Amino acid sequence: MDEWNTAYHNTEYGFPLATEDELFERLVLEINQAGLSWLTILKKRDGFRRAYDNFHIPTVAAYSDADRARLLADPGIIRNRLKINAAIENARRIQAMGSFRSFLDAHHPLDRTAWTKLFKKTFVFTGGEIVNEFLLSTGYLPGAHDADCPIYHQLNGSASAPRRSR
Repeated sequence: MDEWNTAYHNTEYGFPLATEDELFERLVLEINQAGLSWLTILKKRDGFRRAYDNFHIPTVAAYSDADRARLLADPGIIRNRLKINAAIENARRIQAMGSFRSFLDAHHPLDRTAWTKLFKKTFVFTGGEIVNEFLLSTGYLPGAHDADCPIYHQLNGSASAPRRSR
């Protein structure tokens, strides 16, 4: 595994996130990964943070057509119109619901199929693989790490343990 994926695996993958903006960031990154390698996304992560105002949900939700044009011209991110529109629309939907974490916690635990149906009903550009990786990577679904992985034991002693609340 390369240094980018190793660092992500050892310090982030499967760990609960602290803030609403971090949850939104992970959703946007997972959406942008569709059709690409995770390494590409990790290498562009700082560019995403700059381009999307550190994933501050109210700021992204207020983006205009000029912001869309700016994002489409930004080589530091994935310049895909559908993915950019999804980020803005999903920020608006999260803002309307009040709290992304409360939404996730209110529906936890669901199985993968139920989560996917819920995300497809609630958000845009959220197919099964995107939803699965988002939930695994944030600790809402078990299985981010195998039992022989040292990180497995760091996450509440078990990768199948219920998601920790923060």
